[in-house]
Amino acid sequence: MSYSNIEKGTLLISTPEVDSGLFFRAVVLVCEHNQNGSFGLVINKKLDLDLPEEIVNIQNLSNPHVGIRAGGPVQTNQMMLLHTSSKIPNQTMQVCDEVYLGGDLQFLQEAMSDSNGPEINLYFGYAGWGGGQLEREFLDGGWFLQPANARVIFHMPPEKMWALLLREMGGKYASLSMIPEDLSVN
Repeated sequence: MSYSNIEKGTLLISTPEVDSGLFFRAVVLVCEHNQNGSFGLVINKKLDLDLPEEIVNIQNLSNPHVGIRAGGPVQTNQMMLLHTSSKIPNQTMQVCDEVYLGGDLQFLQEAMSDSNGPEINLYFGYAGWGGGQLEREFLDGGWFLQPANARVIFHMPPEKMWALLLREMGGKYASLSMIPEDLSVN
């Protein structure tokens, strides 16, 4: 993919050159991209967090399809939702097929208390880039690009997502997926 293919619904897969911090082996879903800048969510970093009861009452949690993730380094106290529900179009933006961003607290609470509810991930924080910054990072070798889909976002184990996506891309990417996380063990 060329850098002109960075668009809403693209996955940014960090290259092995990114060797520390939140973007180490990160997979980022681009939610918005234009000449003014870009905004995305890191989708493969689990977050162990006790949510306040006014947001999520664990007694009412019936939906088995709920995940909590660290969305990025910006505004880490801000919560965003990615989900598979098309029922609230006035509150959401479609990012790619069957994946929607947004929703209010009432939607979240209803979705979490519905045992047949939508797939839903809560993200704390986000990743942001100024105009042209993401293109420069891509051209400097910081990211591989791949189209996003609901299977990757909601069904791929977060801790294995980086390596699995590289393997699916095949060729040289598949061999990169085998690099140990800690190179000192070589």
